[in-house]
Amino acid sequence: MSIRTAGPSDRALVLSMTLDAPRKDVWRCWTEPDLLKQWFAPKPWTTPHAQLDVRPGGTCLIVMRSPEGEDMPNSGVYLKVVPDEKLVFTDAYRAAWEPSEKPFMTAVLTFADADGGGTDYVARVFHWSAADRERHEQLGFHEGWAQCARQLKDVARKL
Repeated sequence: MSIRTAGPSDRALVLSMTLDAPRKDVWRCWTEPDLLKQWFAPKPWTTPHAQLDVRPGGTCLIVMRSPEGEDMPNSGVYLKVVPDEKLVFTDAYRAAWEPSEKPFMTAVLTFADADGGGTDYVARVFHWSAADRERHEQLGFHEGWAQCARQLKDVARKL
């Protein structure tokens, strides 16, 4: 597995990795609730709940739980879904195009066959402000998303 991170722009963070797992299975790990719950939160955090309606306009609700038992719900709406290739979602909306109180980000995930096998996986996260991007980076975007991608790879390889 190789990891490449892009330098921050004003509002974007990017993580690019080659995962040693088939693209169709990496996709499944993002779009099937029972699989997503196995890898989504960086350990020792867990993901006890994942509700996914993976279609443009469909909603998602993913709950991460801290080791101390604090739940952090993350809800949003899918904007674009291209099976096995691209997944775009945002927290700007909660459900049925109802605006959220404080939008933070839009994520654009791409999946492609890697040379030599595996999946080229790129997560581009666009924030509503430079301050939000900086806060996400300080919270450990690169380390956390990379750890989750390694966990995703481990789940996908078992499929």
